[in-house]
Amino acid sequence: MFELFRPTFQAKSLDSISVDQLVQQGIRGLIIDLDNTMTPWNDLEVGPKVTEWFEKVHAAGIKACVVSNNKRKQRVAVVADRLGIPFVFRATKPRRRAFRAGMQIIGTEKEDTVVIGDQLFTDILGGNRLGLSTILVVPISDREFIGTRLMRRAERVLIWLMKRFTAAKPHSPKAR
Repeated sequence: MFELFRPTFQAKSLDSISVDQLVQQGIRGLIIDLDNTMTPWNDLEVGPKVTEWFEKVHAAGIKACVVSNNKRKQRVAVVADRLGIPFVFRATKPRRRAFRAGMQIIGTEKEDTVVIGDQLFTDILGGNRLGLSTILVVPISDREFIGTRLMRRAERVLIWLMKRFTAAKPHSPKAR
């Protein structure tokens, strides 16, 4: 049961993920969450570190697509346009449909796509359900949608359970 919620990798932030390592692993596409992964929740500002990271992604020939549960198309579009990437809004993650749509937009397959997000119950679960590699990042901000705040409590319990009951079985990244 825990495997569906376990990320393939973990990182401090989006910009701490090595673009060179993504290239070495054959990654050609990124499905990236918006709120608290790329920007603070409900914010239109993209920080300079995130902008620089996306410049490296573009330079490496990796395509990216924002896949967000945010219902406001304009909000998602503003951030995606600033970074020069396409987007899917109203994604209803963890449903697989939105992840598939993102992959279709950027022209990638399961084997060469990674999902990056800050939530176990949406980003990681959704990516894992589709068989994608997943990277869990620490949320940028404590400010969040009320529903997300409630889910964070459940995430903390799940993380505690995973540590307690799977300590003897270390997780290894998916074989490529």
